[in-house]
Amino acid sequence: MNKELNEFERFVIENKGTERPYTGEYNEHFSPGRYVCKRCSAPLYSSEHKFESHCGWPAFDDEIPGAVERVPDADGRRTEIVCANCKAHLGHVFEGEYLTEKNLRHCVNSVSMVFESADQQGNYHKEE
Repeated sequence: MNKELNEFERFVIENKGTERPYTGEYNEHFSPGRYVCKRCSAPLYSSEHKFESHCGWPAFDDEIPGAVERVPDADGRRTEIVCANCKAHLGHVFEGEYLTEKNLRHCVNSVSMVFESADQQGNYHKEE
């Protein structure tokens, strides 16, 4: 079931908008847990793959297997990433920057995700 989105969330998630750099809730967030899709709650990224890229948006060098689809962007230069479950716009993926060993950067809008913290047993809890 898809979550009700506010106007800005719809702008980013449904209309492929972008939040301004360095303004997102998860840009400098590095707690253990996972990030799930804001619209459908499907798990997308583990915090172990998040890294500081200094690009102004949350960056990950891997996704949860099968969670993210790549789509050629309308601009013809970039590759869009969307939730594999509900097709919500997440951001873009970049290769060849050599920021991590995987040489991959998923540049994700914070507003497209919700963070769930992990306890010591590996159970996830939505942060309020």
